[in-house]
Amino acid sequence: MKKITILGSTGSIGTSAIDVIRAHRDKFEIVAMSAHGNHKLLMEQIEEFSPKYVSIGTEDGKKAIEEKYPELTVYLGEDGLKKLGALDEAEIVLTAVSGNVGIEATVEAVKKGKRIALANKETLVCAGKLINQMVKEYGAEIIPVDSEHSALFQSLESGKKSEVRKLIITASGGPFRGRTVEDLKKVKLEDALKHPNWAMGRKITIDSSTLVNKGLEVIEAHYLFGIDYDDIDVVVHPQSIVHSLVEFTDKSVIAQLGITDMKVPIQYAFSYPERIENNLTESLDLVKLSQLDFEAPDMEVFKGLKFAFEAGKAGMSMPLIYNTANEVAVDLFLNKKIEYLEIYKIIEDAMREHTPVELISIEQIKKIDKELRESIYMKY
Repeated sequence: MKKITILGSTGSIGTSAIDVIRAHRDKFEIVAMSAHGNHKLLMEQIEEFSPKYVSIGTEDGKKAIEEKYPELTVYLGEDGLKKLGALDEAEIVLTAVSGNVGIEATVEAVKKGKRIALANKETLVCAGKLINQMVKEYGAEIIPVDSEHSALFQSLESGKKSEVRKLIITASGGPFRGRTVEDLKKVKLEDALKHPNWAMGRKITIDSSTLVNKGLEVIEAHYLFGIDYDDIDVVVHPQSIVHSLVEFTDKSVIAQLGITDMKVPIQYAFSYPERIENNLTESLDLVKLSQLDFEAPDMEVFKGLKFAFEAGKAGMSMPLIYNTANEVAVDLFLNKKIEYLEIYKIIEDAMREHTPVELISIEQIKKIDKELRESIYMKY
């Protein structure tokens, strides 16, 4: 029985993880869970799974949970996430919160030598070098949950790192695949929130449309697998069936395929190195599918991917700037304070104005992040 903490239990990844655990109650047990604002759904989850600890992002939510479950230990906000990350009882911590808020909780879990089922891209994008150092120091392990990184992780088991020629990350292309810059000038919020393949949160859906999400995955893959940016490719694959591929030195290409369902990589991160029965997901029917398409991404139109490679190759603090600028820009777009293409402008301006510095602590990362957020919000 593996004991699990779910950070972000009410989001799309968190609810999929709960489906996996519900289907395998003989193998997995939830000891802690967190939510940001949806305390009503969190209370439904508490009712079903009886965790010992929870964390909620709002004072009202904390009060409501404490009144209904007086025996439960209830924490609040980012400090609560850190406390859940550090719990001795859990063997696995699923980090499924969105944004930089998940970094410190992940650090606490790493320091306890836990398995991190990583679904928070920002952790490695913003603090990859520091996290990797701590993983080695404390004997923790990171098993990626993103479908692309899970596919790379599984495919890499076919050979040694020295035998890897390149990583090939697939992208759906989002809702605007094939569009021009002129087309993107007309994009409205409701258009960008319509992903063709995946059901995801609002922020990540916008990131998918700009290809920033794919850019974050490129940087994350660099830190996860220690592969140079020149050896990481992105191809657009609109069916989202081939989740990613690895080309080895002998020109063999190993891929992981499956239907678009996050329960598969989540379950693998929980059960690794074993594979267990999955009765929640349909089998892939290649005959019914009949066709798989691939094309090069247009990085001059969808600059989110272009900026990611630039940020990654610049290194040091530049990936942090890329991520933070994007988080603020997407928030402004979701609140209808900027136009769609201004997302790219905000990212580009932030990167051009920043001189990279070596990142030596989480506190430094938080300071840089805070200062950039404040400066962008002041402009808009």
